[in-house]
Amino acid sequence: MINFKYIKILITVLIVILITPLSAIAEGVVNDVTSSYIDVQKYYRAIHIMVMLLVGFGFLMVFVRKYGRSAITATFLLVSLSIPLYYVIGESNIFGDKGSQIDLLILAEFAAASLLITAGAVLGRLKMQQYLVMGLFFIPFYMFNEWIMLDEGFNIIQKSAFVDTGGSIVIHAFGAIFGLGVAISMTTKNEYDTSIEVDATSDRFSLLGSMMLWVFWPSFCAALVLPEEVVITAVNVIFALSGATLVTAITSLKLRGKFDAADIANASLAGGVAIGSVCNIATPIESMIIGISAGALSTFGFAVIQSRLQKGLKIIDTCGVSNLHGIPGIFGGLVAMIIVSGINYSTQLMGIGLSILIAIVSGFITGKILHLFGHRTTPYTDDEEFEV
Repeated sequence: MINFKYIKILITVLIVILITPLSAIAEGVVNDVTSSYIDVQKYYRAIHIMVMLLVGFGFLMVFVRKYGRSAITATFLLVSLSIPLYYVIGESNIFGDKGSQIDLLILAEFAAASLLITAGAVLGRLKMQQYLVMGLFFIPFYMFNEWIMLDEGFNIIQKSAFVDTGGSIVIHAFGAIFGLGVAISMTTKNEYDTSIEVDATSDRFSLLGSMMLWVFWPSFCAALVLPEEVVITAVNVIFALSGATLVTAITSLKLRGKFDAADIANASLAGGVAIGSVCNIATPIESMIIGISAGALSTFGFAVIQSRLQKGLKIIDTCGVSNLHGIPGIFGGLVAMIIVSGINYSTQLMGIGLSILIAIVSGFITGKILHLFGHRTTPYTDDEEFEV
């Protein structure tokens, strides 16, 4: 007589044996599909960042009336150099594991953005080949600093202990201060005495570039955050940019008596710079306050601090990167100590200070090297290198 009890047990065992690997396979397929979907979403944001680099930065820097061709060409060349260079070095793991290919591409774009910030400090005063030489030195220095700040380089700062999600310090402040280091070591009296000419057309293009950066800045900050943090990051960045834009107009009018196009084009973006450190952590209202504060600081920098800084150091910061990226970037890094609960104050301060030190020293060294290649006969003009 058949014992149905044993048959049921046998069938149950067979089902378990068959279903277990199938469920594991199904889970693996779901994970692969999810991972691929996330990578595709990151790719979209990477393309947004590319628009920022080429169109946003490119047009923002054409405010120098006679240097438009050169400014856009330099932007084109620096992006074309820096992204592959970062990617190749990143794949070697010399400065730690950079993650997936799409993550590595986005990190390379971040490095390109920081390099363009540096270029803004000395815009109009380098020969085209000098921009490229500067890029060759900048990327390794940038990756060295990034490795120390974010990837436990030399075990100075523990992983994730330094809060800088959107790069207020690592991208913006580093690029600005590196640029100041270059300017300090190679600004000549002729360059210092030559006025930078602007006109209505160059101002309009600069404002267009600013708006392109404004539109895609949420993608910049959200590029590598967790999927569940993308939306709040985008909202926070928009709030910060909105606050900065509004207060920039008010502050510019108050300090100058009339609106200044350079203030509007540049300081309006300071909110995006400052919110970077806590873009995925702050609330929208906190982000608005950060943006308002950064916009006011940046506008004050353009209207009051810049001329005094340049006289004191005998340098020219062509695009005012110290006011748009330097001061707001450092401000953003400091704000993290207020917004982020449980943050290690000493680690955050050490990270900010160390980044500033690495940037100014490496920038100064790079400037001395660029000095060996000579100087332009006439700064801030296209006709020395372009058919006009």
